[in-house]
Amino acid sequence: MSTFWSIWVSVITLGTLAAMAGLLIWCSRDKMGVEEGEDMGHEYDGIREINNPLPKWWSYMFWGTIIFSLVYLALYPGLGNFKGFFGWQSSDQTVRTVAELEASIENAQQSQKLDQYAKELGDAEKAYGELFKTLAYDESGNHLRPIEAIAADQEARRVGQRLFLQNCAQCHGSDARGQQGFPNLTDNDWLYGGEPETIKTTIMHGRQGAMPAWIDTLGADGVQEVTSYVLSLSGRKVNAKEANAGKQRFVVCAACHGTDGKGNPAFGAPDLTDNTWLFGGSRRAVVETITHGRQGVMPAWEHILGEEKIQLISAYVWGLSNGEQ
Repeated sequence: MSTFWSIWVSVITLGTLAAMAGLLIWCSRDKMGVEEGEDMGHEYDGIREINNPLPKWWSYMFWGTIIFSLVYLALYPGLGNFKGFFGWQSSDQTVRTVAELEASIENAQQSQKLDQYAKELGDAEKAYGELFKTLAYDESGNHLRPIEAIAADQEARRVGQRLFLQNCAQCHGSDARGQQGFPNLTDNDWLYGGEPETIKTTIMHGRQGAMPAWIDTLGADGVQEVTSYVLSLSGRKVNAKEANAGKQRFVVCAACHGTDGKGNPAFGAPDLTDNTWLFGGSRRAVVETITHGRQGVMPAWEHILGEEKIQLISAYVWGLSNGEQ
């Protein structure tokens, strides 16, 4: 953070602790002009106020929390840009790319820096690395097991499921059924193909959707006409005249979706003749898609998870739509 905000945070934090200490000191002194244990002359609901000091145990505990706070702030980050005498950090917040992240983690692990994220990755590798290798590789340890074979292995599938929940469920859901903009992985509708190695390629290298915006080419009326035609491909009731006009304009869409609208896995172009809609199948949603395009992104996991874990996740995902439970 900038120097200004660093100073701002530090002043507020230390100022608050100082104010609490001052308040405790002030409250610990008798400033009421009445002898200790005497009646203060106040009564409420039959209860009279007596001039009693703060309980010693409470005062000591309060002082203890203030001292603990100061020690903590000295040892760990908490005062603006001050890193603390221990130099601990949750993770390296300066990285901007996967390559920088990998280098930062390796450096932290080798130099024994107090980087919590790097430490947890190292601990996890020591604890589970051998298990991942055993499940992902054949008996020789030199070749990855076929994804279909891993999917049939109940223990391997359970591990793959846990890896999926840790890394993929944020977008695809814990049940892998997806949500708007994120594909359902439990059916047989695949944008880029559902073959085992294709699924692995998708996870390894990611996917970049590229549905262009057509409003400038088609115009507002053209978008409505193409929408009607597209909806008609999946058996929806639409204005026949409008759909027929949209069929003529669909030629600009056929390059990716095919003349029959059944899509093309090579481009990740979806089949428009079924009722599976990634971004919503209402007329409004389809108009939005054609008008402004869609740019869905599936991140690459190769450098984050490694091939062994991806092999296990691929087997789990493939098994979801191929009867492996």
